Amino acid sequence: MSRSIRTSAKALVIRDGRMLAIRLHDQDGDFYIMPGGGQNTGELLPAAVEREVAEETGIAVKAGDAVFIIEGEKGEESHRVDIVFRCEYLGESDAERHTDWNQTGYEWLDIATLNTAPLYPSKLRRPIMNLSAEKEAPVYLGNENVGDPEITD
Repeated sequence: MSRSIRTSAKALVIRDGRMLAIRLHDQDGDFYIMPGGGQNTGELLPAAVEREVAEETGIAVKAGDAVFIIEGEKGEESHRVDIVFRCEYLGESDAERHTDWNQTGYEWLDIATLNTAPLYPSKLRRPIMNLSAEKEAPVYLGNENVGDPEITD
């Protein structure tokens, strides 16, 4: 059986040395993901990421350039392609909130210690740190399932 492909737009919102992250909880405890989600038919990716961030966090953002692409299918019915956009923080949004059942809120994670934070996919940690420090970072990160759970270099 072949899997469908799902395009997902994710937001990298950096403010005062911290990045916006969605806090989730499961049987293993709290962990974080980037805000964002699926693209609707007829919706451009920048509009999708702006809508998703507002729905998940109540924060308004303006999508900028795409900075990372990462793929995965762990625990999902479809093969997911995440396009990560650098987004500008605009302030509070008046959008109606829609959160996932295991979402417990959002936080601003310190980028300086991101290498040991429970942010997933883990392959995003070092590239986000490099991008924040204006260092080179690869755009295509490959499969999210291949990567160290903790990156310390």
